[in-house]
Amino acid sequence: MGALYMIPCSLGEGAQQDMMSAQTIPVINSTKHYLVEDLRSARRFLRWMDREIDIDAMTFTVIGKNSGNIDLAKMLGPVEKGENVGVISEAGCPGIADPGSAVVQKAHELGIRVVPISGPSSFYMALMASGLNGQQFYFSGYLPKERKDRVRTIQEMERNALVSGITQLFMEVPFRNHHLLEDILAQCKPATRLCIAADISLPGEFIKTQTISEWKKKAAPDLKKRPCVFLLGR
Repeated sequence: MGALYMIPCSLGEGAQQDMMSAQTIPVINSTKHYLVEDLRSARRFLRWMDREIDIDAMTFTVIGKNSGNIDLAKMLGPVEKGENVGVISEAGCPGIADPGSAVVQKAHELGIRVVPISGPSSFYMALMASGLNGQQFYFSGYLPKERKDRVRTIQEMERNALVSGITQLFMEVPFRNHHLLEDILAQCKPATRLCIAADISLPGEFIKTQTISEWKKKAAPDLKKRPCVFLLGR
């Protein structure tokens, strides 16, 4: 049988190729079937890794947010024929804050070997560079869209961080970064520490940790259209 490979991709344009695992090229050269979060970014990533790769000889299935409506068992069918299947996220590691976990769950149900490949992960890299508690942390993924729900979630996360010391990590889609930051600065206590990590591993990388009171003293960084990870801690 083949295997299901979880293949991390770069975190954005301008990333250094040497950040990718040396295992990646041999895997993509032996894999013709892919389940991807975004077709365009997946094809671009494969060409970026190997300019000679034959994209037209590959099959792609977009899982996106509707992976529950796809016959995953059928999509994993090539594995039984001895062929590999790869999972590629839109950015970073598949299976983390994306639909890839549903594919992995089905693979385990079918007795298929799952092989994770190391690669860039925005939230792990943000935690490493934040100076906040790396022994205990909680990743909440994307926060609620509605402001009332988002504010309540921020308050709960801050309370957990201050009482337990567990670092709280979360994300937002780039066009809502500014609104999220406004809510954090308005709701959190002055001594709470906030790390903003934007464009991780990219040329414009920005990672900084300060207390809420310190963030308020200066103009907030421009986070428009920039992928970000936010961390709260004490």
